[in-house]
Amino acid sequence: MYQLVLTTCPDEIVAKNIAQHLVTEKLAACVNIVSNITSVYSWQDELHCDSEVQLLIKTDENKFVMLNDRINQLHPYDVVEVIALNIQQGDKHYLNWITNSLK
Repeated sequence: MYQLVLTTCPDEIVAKNIAQHLVTEKLAACVNIVSNITSVYSWQDELHCDSEVQLLIKTDENKFVMLNDRINQLHPYDVVEVIALNIQQGDKHYLNWITNSLK
């Protein structure tokens, strides 16, 4: 099953570093970097409203454990958002490209 994995980063430098590692290590076929998102959340009993960078990571469920471990190794946050969503449908050519990119 193909997956879209989401994680947020504090800035573009961290985002690009993680994205490049995931793609070159064949843990992800593609990572989209979406700048200037605003995250509102509670951390240590305080409300935060921070600018972050969203990563949209395309991969296969068989890579998730290694991908999750690698993100946590490279990420500066104490608690890293790593959420995997199963891709229910997609263009067969694109999905085949994901498979071939992860080999």
